[in-house]
This record gives sequence, C-alpha cells and structure tokens, in this order.
Amino acid sequence: MVSSPGSPYIGRFAPSPTGPLHFGSLATAVASYLDARHAGGRWLLRMEDIDPPREMPGAADLILRQLECHGLFWDDPVLYQSARSDAYREALTKLEAEGLVYPCHCSRQQLKERGGLHPRRCVYNGDPATPFALRLSVAEDSDIAFEDLFQGQQRQHIKREVGDFVLRRKDGLFAYQLAVVVDDAHQQITHVIRGSDLLDSTARQIYLQHLLGFATPVYGHLPVAVDHFGNKLSKQNLAAPVSEHTPTRNLCAVLRWLGIALPGESHTFRPDELLDWATAHWQRESLPRLMQQPAPPGTADIPTET
Repeated sequence: MVSSPGSPYIGRFAPSPTGPLHFGSLATAVASYLDARHAGGRWLLRMEDIDPPREMPGAADLILRQLECHGLFWDDPVLYQSARSDAYREALTKLEAEGLVYPCHCSRQQLKERGGLHPRRCVYNGDPATPFALRLSVAEDSDIAFEDLFQGQQRQHIKREVGDFVLRRKDGLFAYQLAVVVDDAHQQITHVIRGSDLLDSTARQIYLQHLLGFATPVYGHLPVAVDHFGNKLSKQNLAAPVSEHTPTRNLCAVLRWLGIALPGESHTFRPDELLDWATAHWQRESLPRLMQQPAPPGTADIPTET
C-alpha cells in the first residue's frame, strides 16, 4: 500500500544524537524542509535516540538549537524514539505471531564467513545465557522495486542481497529498520527525503511496511556530501559542526550545494527570509542526481564551533 497521492504532505527529519549537525546533515534537513513547505505540507522532527552507546550527551538538545538558529522550525512536538519501545515491541510481537521472527546467535565472524548474509535459520547452541538477536525470516519472493524521486528506479532482492535482517539486537535494543518503519507509520509520513547512504535500507523498510500493513511513503535520496578526499561528511569521521553564529552563510552554502541559484543579496537575508525565498524557488529537478557530491568550496570557510 503506497501513500495516496492526495494525502496531505507530511515530511520529517530524523537525526541521531551522536553529535552536532555538520554540513551534510544540515543539507538533508534543509532539503526535507523545503520539499515539505513547497508542497504546503508539514515538517516533523524525530530524534532517533535508540542506540545509547553511540549517543553523545547533550547532542539532542544541541541539534534542536542548531535547527532553530537556522530558521528550521518543525510542526508538532519532537518524537523521541527512546520513548517508543512499547510500539516497537508490539510490531515485533505481531511478526512473531506470524512465525516470521527467529533467534540468532551468530557472531560477526560467522556472518562474515557467509559473505555477510544470513540466508537461513540459526541452530540454537543450547546455552540460554548466550545473547541472541531476533531476525526477520525473509521470503524467497522478496524482490522490492520503487521509484526514487532523485535516484530513479530502484530494485533489490532482499533474500539474495541482504538476507534475514535483525529486528532486535543482541544487546536488547531495537534495530533501526524496525523503529523507523513503525515511527514513519505512527507519524503518517508521506515523503522521506534523506541521504543516499540510506538508499540500501529502503527496500527492507518497504518490505516491513508490507508485512505490518503500513503505507509506503514516497522516497527521495539526496547525494551524500563528501570532502575533497571523497570521504563522507559524518559525525563518525569527525566532520566539523556547523556554527550557530553564521546561519545565513551556512544556509547559502547548503542551498548552492542543492542546486539553487541564489539572488545576489542573499547574504543579507535573515535565515527565515532565506528559507522563504528558497521554498518559493524549490525545484526537485534542480537537485544533483549523484550518489555523492563534494561539499562546495566555500564549505571549508564556514566557521565552526571550537
């Protein structure tokens, strides 16, 4: 079931609080915001804080402050995944009741020896103390195709290319694939605009949506911002955070990267004025279709927090 074309547009930005926003994550936030506002839709914010070992103390509040200082204000209260365990458990129980979930005791080394795939059920070793994950038993008929707004036709055979994937990790935490599907349905998301680093996850999410009876949003995957060495700008790679002191300058760099030709006086705009202008001039066709795109030359000159 695909979201109805006539449904009111509801988009979202869903950062993980593993660190502050950098150029790439700000670009994703801006693109999802503009696509929603240009369509006259709502833009929601979800904090994907379900992986405490990877989170940075205070990062969630810092991200909210960074968004606000750039004029990126969301509709509805922020949804925190850390408060949504009951919903994830309910979805997992439904899949278990249908015989689609099984325990997995495999180590990373064992999976590596299988080429990274988990195409069959585990053999229980008999030790109840052994930690186990819960995996989805993917059907042989699991060929998923969808049309991406920016990357075009996509297709993935999950059983052959991904295998049975994790829904709950060995440490008891719910996996991203399950949580994002449950929350997109809960928030009635109709459009997901995000980075191409998540393109490979989309087929799995659509497959889960089908199993759980959820509508499938429209997906659009933006190029991933990379540095001049070709490395993805990410918190893990210690990408510099965007400064809260130069929001207009930051937004101008992001908008140029997104393919938007700015007026000559754009540097004098307030963030809200710049976003209003960009909303009126937003065109999906202007966005680059590459999977990766170097951050603009001026990005290195954007002041960062010390």
